[in-house]
Amino acid sequence: MPDRDPLLILASEIRLACQHVSRRVRYDNCHEIPPHQFSVLAKLSHGPKTPGELARIEEVSAPSMTRTVNGLVEQGLVARNADPDDGRRQHLELTESGREMIERTRASRDDWMVRRLQGLPEADLAVLREATDILKKVIHV
Repeated sequence: MPDRDPLLILASEIRLACQHVSRRVRYDNCHEIPPHQFSVLAKLSHGPKTPGELARIEEVSAPSMTRTVNGLVEQGLVARNADPDDGRRQHLELTESGREMIERTRASRDDWMVRRLQGLPEADLAVLREATDILKKVIHV
């Protein structure tokens, strides 16, 4: 078996580590709201959107987004507003409860990470700070 390309090995290890951290942060902190609903709330924090826009952004079917939005509306986290120019079209926006949910969920996720970072040696924290800066560059390449 030929040797694997070291860059390919590194790429795979980084990808897997990021996926595991992301999954743990989302699923260990979904006590109040499932991750797919939180994702929609986060998108609406940037301003009102139509259900179709949200479905495209989230890369899900329209019926799937309708179910997600209906759940968020029922919980009082999202409000539906008719488009003034086209009554068939709806605009979705966060309610105050929706904004509070985002704040609580983000705080819970940050707390999750803080608990895992506590007690690490300062040298490891310095490496993580540097790695974070590098990952941000990778994302924006």
